[in-house]
Amino acid sequence: MPKDMPSVIAILFILATLVTLFIFFAAIRRSTYSKNKSTPILIALITWLAILGILSGNGFFEDTFSLPPKLIVAIIPPLLTIILLFVTKKGKRFIDNLPLQTLTWLNTVRIPVEIGLYLLFIHKTIPRLMTFEGRNFDIISGITAPLIAWFGFVKRKLPKNVILLWNVICLLLVLNIVTNGILSVPMRLQQFAFDQPNIAVLYFPFIWLPAFIVPVVIFTHLVAIRQLTNRP
Repeated sequence: MPKDMPSVIAILFILATLVTLFIFFAAIRRSTYSKNKSTPILIALITWLAILGILSGNGFFEDTFSLPPKLIVAIIPPLLTIILLFVTKKGKRFIDNLPLQTLTWLNTVRIPVEIGLYLLFIHKTIPRLMTFEGRNFDIISGITAPLIAWFGFVKRKLPKNVILLWNVICLLLVLNIVTNGILSVPMRLQQFAFDQPNIAVLYFPFIWLPAFIVPVVIFTHLVAIRQLTNRP
């Protein structure tokens, strides 16, 4: 963790990670296809978080000017996992049986994440453009997620196209902040925020944001878009 960083910010991100893990695990458990596979999946996810924690705790990701950047070690595995799930037969069955209501609720985690990002900006470890005062409007997704989950799936008062549109918009919002965040890291690809770059994600526990929370959030929207477009 960066020097002079209040521990409350780290605790906030740890809790956000645990909530993401818990709700995602709950979605897997509620799936008729993957229920029996939920424990191995949980073990794999916890192992991934532990590996990230050990690497970041030892300063592995702080070397940002190596080629290729060491940060890709945290980004590529989740990305490849998502791709494999969408292109393989078993992966598609896994995706198509996940409960959208639970996955929609998961997106509420974006509220504490955005609060945490603002606190990181105040402590000069990420740029303003990564907060809701800059180019990051992702908190809208977190605020509206309970409404979509309640009126869309519990009360069933929202048409399918509204839920689909919400997922598309929220996917674009998270991809926007991902792009700005990556291009603000002090490495060879940096394009923004040279005065106050994005260094927080190089440390524990903030590495869990781009390497776990964000991939899970992106995955929830891709699953919803696939399911909703395939439903009659």
